Amino acid sequence: MEKRELICIGCPMGCPLTVTMDQGNVTDVAGNTCPKGKAYAEKEVTNPTRIVTSTVRVEDGERMYTSVKTKEDIPKEKIFDCMKEINGIVAKAPVKIGDILLDNVAGTKVAVVATKAVAGK
Repeated sequence: MEKRELICIGCPMGCPLTVTMDQGNVTDVAGNTCPKGKAYAEKEVTNPTRIVTSTVRVEDGERMYTSVKTKEDIPKEKIFDCMKEINGIVAKAPVKIGDILLDNVAGTKVAVVATKAVAGK
């Protein structure tokens, strides 16, 4: 039996969770005060994912950079590949919030979208 301690990020309560695993399978989650905690704990120990945020250079814009994020969470092990691809992007102004700047980042089928508008010069 393996036990892992986590802090839940499913809601603002931040419950301390204890996850019990047997041969890679979750057998118990303790410490959660809502169903989101159990779901978060099970996913975090079996298939952790993250939303990735960063910035992208903008050509011919009123600002040199815009903020971006993955539209959905991606597997945690793909974060470095994702960042490598994001670092290679150069957007052309104007950029609108929600513009897809990169599709299928790191083979995840998840888009990278702008989260800040940048007008042209």
